[in-house]
Amino acid sequence: MGFADAVGIATNHIKKDFALTDTVANFLPMMVFLWFFIFSVPTGLLMNHIGRKKTVLLSMLIQIVALLIPLVAYNYSAMLIAFAMIGIGNTVIQVSLNPLLSNVVASEKLTSSLTLGQFIKAISSFLGPIFAAFFARSFGSWELMFPLYAGITLLSSLWLIATPIEEIPVTGKTSTFGECLSLLGDRYILLFFLGILTVVGIDVGLNITAPKILQERTALSLENASYAISLYFVFRMLGAFFGSIILSVFSSKRFYIISAVATLIAITGLVFASNLYLLYGLIALAGFACANIFSIIFSFALRRLPEKSNEISGLMIMGVSGGALFPWLMGVSSDAVGAQWGAVVIIVLCCIYQLFLSMFVKEVKYNT
Repeated sequence: MGFADAVGIATNHIKKDFALTDTVANFLPMMVFLWFFIFSVPTGLLMNHIGRKKTVLLSMLIQIVALLIPLVAYNYSAMLIAFAMIGIGNTVIQVSLNPLLSNVVASEKLTSSLTLGQFIKAISSFLGPIFAAFFARSFGSWELMFPLYAGITLLSSLWLIATPIEEIPVTGKTSTFGECLSLLGDRYILLFFLGILTVVGIDVGLNITAPKILQERTALSLENASYAISLYFVFRMLGAFFGSIILSVFSSKRFYIISAVATLIAITGLVFASNLYLLYGLIALAGFACANIFSIIFSFALRRLPEKSNEISGLMIMGVSGGALFPWLMGVSSDAVGAQWGAVVIIVLCCIYQLFLSMFVKEVKYNT
């Protein structure tokens, strides 16, 4: 899943390589995350027909093809196509992998296990800017990171093929597309959907904006400013690791409230801060604080209607399309005011919703 986060460093490099505005450059994350809105629910329905494991394997095949495109051609159009396919593959894997995990771990361990998965994902996200900087400086081509990702995806596919997993069969009549969307009529499901939409907006938005903030306020080069993304994901990785431990023994609701408050404080600070070390500290705090929000919301949603877990998974991953919506709004906002604080204000609004949701949701199971 973490390979999609390469769109953050890719957006900054492609903006520089092809002299693009923020609004045009931010079409790249839109091409990644738009497909979450289009393919999430159909993927949930596909799982009902071919199974969760086969659906995950299909996603990996799509991503291998996508990751090889930059080897064939490196231009703005080719990268739009590559990231569109990465987005499709990531949509399919994020819809299918979480329900597949529920066939492997006990239900009471699902939240902590999902959070541990976010820890592994964060490792990939953290390494992306480092790989890009290494290939840029050593070979003059930052995009050489993509065939490396393709090789890792191939190995993951072979490992999954060799892993026996007993899936829980779908019983009764499978849902239609309209019936899946109708689940948004449930108040809690709708709130959780908006929660996923905004937390991904925070994650992707900061991923893209952090280097621009450092360049604007501290005059760092793009290569050096890009390490802010790695810093963010290092602390996101640490937050997910400790979160997987804490959530196994601590109240999910309380932990969610603490995480939402800390994230709001960190992002609000980025509107005003100009000192390099303060900026680094706020970016690190944001990464640590929001590391577990996605998995907490996701687990709440799955427990709301466990008999509809495939469909709920599809709806929640549809919310990942926030990674298309909010970076575009951020690009428009920053271009309008001529500074990156315009983009950060959009992220602050996402944080405010997270705080509202964290205080509104109940701690108990939701299928009552």
